[in-house]
Amino acid sequence: MNLACVEIKAFVPARDFALSLQFYQALGFTLASVFDGIAYLHCGESSFLLQDFYVKEHADNFQMHLLVEDVGSWHARAKDVATRFGVKIGEPQDQPWAMRDFVLFDPSGVLWRIAQNIPRVSAI
Repeated sequence: MNLACVEIKAFVPARDFALSLQFYQALGFTLASVFDGIAYLHCGESSFLLQDFYVKEHADNFQMHLLVEDVGSWHARAKDVATRFGVKIGEPQDQPWAMRDFVLFDPSGVLWRIAQNIPRVSAI
């Protein structure tokens, strides 16, 4: 029996599907395909499915986490995208779980945490 996993993807809700597609492409994701209200977006080996589906309570409680190599570069790009699309963005902060991250909301209210690993601070 082979129980190997190949991939896992989340279905991210979109209130305005076309606007969300523009947002994610501006952020740096590549649109691989669109079919029947579902878009396959990826950046390197990371991917998700954007769906033409929206329930406010769902979107307002939906979170994604993206681990990157250079959070500073991502934040610089995301600041421009946030301004262009009128969405909220936070400043990068070092977290006690050994990551530097910032938050970004998409046009539908989905919260993204974009982070990079940093050395764990010793408690000595």
